[in-house]
Amino acid sequence: MRRLSVEFDLNDSEYMTALRLVAGAVCSAADVDVDLLEDFKVCVTESALILKNGGFKTVKAEFDAGNGVTAQISGIGGSPAEGDCELSLALIGALVEKCDINKNGGIINKVTLKI
Repeated sequence: MRRLSVEFDLNDSEYMTALRLVAGAVCSAADVDVDLLEDFKVCVTESALILKNGGFKTVKAEFDAGNGVTAQISGIGGSPAEGDCELSLALIGALVEKCDINKNGGIINKVTLKI
């Protein structure tokens, strides 16, 4: 398994657990250290929460374990608006090797994580 994609409605919080499990499975398949794996799961979840708090209806998470592990978490639909995400962004920045934030009109619509 080198690439995996999941998409779900952000209003159903049970899928956040599934998202964490997928992130962990991808890291495990790439032989990522358990501490780094846990940090990555936190960052993936925080990224989805940023999009949820920004008014998106759906999240699409695309994982790639070909060269390290990368996750692209994108918001889809809903009524996007600027949200308070400073704490989430600070946490993500402290835990992953690389984090890219994509904005459209000041609204975060995609977070890319790399370990």
